[in-house]
Amino acid sequence: MDAGISELDSDPQNQDPDVDPVLLWAPSGRRLISGLLGLNLVLLGAALVAGEAFNPEGLKHEEPEVFLLVLMGSSLVWMLWYLLWARKQPGICPHQDHHAGGTTVIVVLVLFAAFSLLLYVCRIGYLMSVRECKPAATLISPFIEVPFLALQTYLLWAHSKDCIHKHKIVTRSGLMVILSADLLLWLNAVTEDSIHEEIELEKQDNLMFSNTNSLDDDDSFDLAGNSSCQCSASAACVAFRKGFEILYPFNIEFYLMASCMIYVVWKNVGRRTSPDHHHADEKFSLRVLFKGRIIFGLVFGGLVLVAGVVIFVLYQIWVSDTERRLTAFLVFYGYHLAIMPIMSLCSLAGVLVHRLERRAHEGSHNPTRSLDVMLLVAAALGQLALSYFSLVAAIAVGTHGPLGDLDLSYSILSLLELILQNIFIIEGLHRHPSLVTKKKEKQWSGIFKSKKKAVQEEKTTDISLLEGNTSAPPGAQEHDGKKAWIKRATQEICAFLILSNIMLWVIPAFGVHPQFENGLGKQFFGFSPWFVLVNLGQPLGVFYRMHSVAALMELLISA
Repeated sequence: MDAGISELDSDPQNQDPDVDPVLLWAPSGRRLISGLLGLNLVLLGAALVAGEAFNPEGLKHEEPEVFLLVLMGSSLVWMLWYLLWARKQPGICPHQDHHAGGTTVIVVLVLFAAFSLLLYVCRIGYLMSVRECKPAATLISPFIEVPFLALQTYLLWAHSKDCIHKHKIVTRSGLMVILSADLLLWLNAVTEDSIHEEIELEKQDNLMFSNTNSLDDDDSFDLAGNSSCQCSASAACVAFRKGFEILYPFNIEFYLMASCMIYVVWKNVGRRTSPDHHHADEKFSLRVLFKGRIIFGLVFGGLVLVAGVVIFVLYQIWVSDTERRLTAFLVFYGYHLAIMPIMSLCSLAGVLVHRLERRAHEGSHNPTRSLDVMLLVAAALGQLALSYFSLVAAIAVGTHGPLGDLDLSYSILSLLELILQNIFIIEGLHRHPSLVTKKKEKQWSGIFKSKKKAVQEEKTTDISLLEGNTSAPPGAQEHDGKKAWIKRATQEICAFLILSNIMLWVIPAFGVHPQFENGLGKQFFGFSPWFVLVNLGQPLGVFYRMHSVAALMELLISA
């Protein structure tokens, strides 16, 4: 994917006549400058965030918060420059990538942004209540983060399809600074969430780690992990803190989603698209559901949602009760062991439907499609790794009781479900929306064709290939109407998987992590290594569910 775009971008014959003078000294691989800038910013920021997480007493001047403030401030300057001046220049965006910034992705991004802004209201209210014991950088942070998040949301909503062709070095560098800020804000949010879990588990298991050696009194910590910084007796402070805890997952998902979309815009700088690159942008609405007569997917998916909400509430109530703690684990595992085999069968059925339909594959270079596939595979690695580690633990120590058997079954079914769902989604994303492959004609039929007729057919094929979609193979230039049952089956499967994945996102995103407190991995690997593994794998698993929902929504619309 990178080779074709890089060659097109670096070839002087393909450049615009009004090239920036600053590009004269730039190296041929013009992503190199911004790429190295982003790499160094992310590595430095990650080192600062990790240093604060593992040794909070060592960084005495709030270096991680100050570094993030500088990144967000620089990003705001670049976004204002682009929105107020650069985008108004003639010829800056002669092409657009119509695969980028789909309707469903933008809707989800705006939804996460809205919840994140509400989170900042709660965070500002909480910080103002405890401002006496908070450093200045922490107090300033939400006031910079709010405009950064709002302006970035507008930028992606209005300009995520832009293929920018002027001021390329400045544009790529600015986009890379925004991408670095998003990744570091996500990493900082995940680290803070991990600290919350660690403090909770220390109280339960009486385990003390090196990064909390200075803690002498558990009561000196509130739920946000701030030493000797208690919330006041006012109900408003408690309400703000609770709202912050509830809305926390939406903020984490926003930064991951925004960083992916910024990456696509960065890849599209200087990109040229063919005239036939534009596909009809189908808007998702209730008419899509009613026209497709989607019934079974919505009904059974709705049942999965309702049952999941009940299980989620019961687990949260029972897991803190010593007498019902075992029942809470049984309910959690029972729900997942019931739903994941059905999801696996639906994904397998979807793969078979794709095979029967014989839809052609798109062959054009597309950064959005490549990123979608990469994210699906990379995000699935979190849960896959946890499942394989649990399998190794089961082989080593055995299952020992019903919880061990359930944890092992959960790990195996997670592996099966993730692999089959990824195959179904990735194959669906690469299908052409309107072209099907021709069936191979029998060889003996060509004997009876005259030479003149064969030449005429060859010329006709050449002309149609020039006029049609050149990204599809010659054997796929056949526009057949889709069979009604194939479309209906694909939509029903997608609808059910969308609702199921939403519920499997809600459960871990809002604090249900039984693998922290129970599991074969904790027994075999020990508390500290298993804690690190779960904290790396769980956020990726949460992101995978949300990203798969967006991909399945696209398959539903294009079915």
